[in-house]
Amino acid sequence: MRIIVCSDTHRNYCALESIVRKHMNADMFIHLGDGKYEFNTLIQKYPELESRFFYVKGNCDMGCSEPNVFTSWTEESHKIFAVHGHNHYVKYGLETLKSSALSNNCDIILYGHTHQRFMKYEDGVYIMNPGSASSPRDGRKPSYGIIDITKSGILMNIADV
Repeated sequence: MRIIVCSDTHRNYCALESIVRKHMNADMFIHLGDGKYEFNTLIQKYPELESRFFYVKGNCDMGCSEPNVFTSWTEESHKIFAVHGHNHYVKYGLETLKSSALSNNCDIILYGHTHQRFMKYEDGVYIMNPGSASSPRDGRKPSYGIIDITKSGILMNIADV
């Protein structure tokens, strides 16, 4: 199973479309917030993606009715916990985020909000922030995440847009 993860596109539709077009055959797409306009535009242009594309509300998504948290089981019995991160105070550490994910029996944690790439495997949990697809704050290029889940395990990567 291949999952494409992006966050914080902030009205940069071209960045989101570029990511999606590279990975049209992915099993799942998750946008971690602050990009509802681009998400809506993309689904209008590619309606066939709607059933595979999930969105969580970010702090800049005013008036958005999308959920703040997305959880999903994968075919390989891993459970994903995806949030934007502002409600879990990720700019100050990951303890609140990890606690929420573990209380939901999740072993894959995805978050955005900081605009900074991050990947870690800790205590049996995979954690990823794909960075920002349009405006990174870590001095690196815009980025997104790729997660491959097989019976053999999980491989996470962060790629440049």
